[in-house]
Amino acid sequence: MSLALAIAGAGGRMGRALLEAAAATEGVRVGAALEAAGSPWVGRDAGDLAAGAKGVTIGSDIAAALKASDVLIDFTRPEGTLVHLEACRAAGRKIVIGTTGFKAAEIEKIRAAAKDIAIVFAPNMSIGVNVTLKLVELAARALGPAYDVDVFEMHHSLKVDAPSGTALKLGEVAAQARGTTLEADGVFARHGVTGERKAGSIGFSVARGGDVVGDHTVYFAGPGERIEITHRSNSRTTYAQGALRAAQFLASRSTGLHGMDDVLGLA
Repeated sequence: MSLALAIAGAGGRMGRALLEAAAATEGVRVGAALEAAGSPWVGRDAGDLAAGAKGVTIGSDIAAALKASDVLIDFTRPEGTLVHLEACRAAGRKIVIGTTGFKAAEIEKIRAAAKDIAIVFAPNMSIGVNVTLKLVELAARALGPAYDVDVFEMHHSLKVDAPSGTALKLGEVAAQARGTTLEADGVFARHGVTGERKAGSIGFSVARGGDVVGDHTVYFAGPGERIEITHRSNSRTTYAQGALRAAQFLASRSTGLHGMDDVLGLA
């Protein structure tokens, strides 16, 4: 029996990529497609967004969507995702969360829900990005405090949060490998006379423009040399494929909060 997926934000760029990937992946199918009430896509056939999803009517009723699905995949906005999370919790459905921009208190709500349902929550579902996270962890641990760490990221002009969730995760991984936290050592703005760089700090810089899907580079700058670990996304397909693997991973889980490390066997 195929795994039925509900796709939130079906009319968006990521939603369309998810519909296309689900329709083309063996063992899964599109059970429901969701859009916000008032969206011009509500009531239309999902086949207008992705040919393989033909026959599924795009709706705005989360409860109805969950009845027709086993797992919800959500790459929308924090406020919408949290509403969907509670609906999944009430219905006993699993959820893959690729949404970024959550506040600390909102992440705690996700942790609490994982006591009742199975969740994969990751700032980036790309398989390549998650391998990059492992490389950054290895480099930060091996190079130590003698190497300064900075994270650069660039995304399309419509992205609303900064730094990206992936950039923050890269910084968190580097910080943890060095025995510290971003709360203690993260530097998120530089302007004017800033003085010398604080030893052990982890800096962030952000660019927005065009239709860039997502570029991330972590710099390790040390005495006489520099190491750069870079990942560039050329298509949202990579995120969609990772999300589908996450949904399939959840098929055999009933509760718990999982990351892409668990999905990919990197933990």
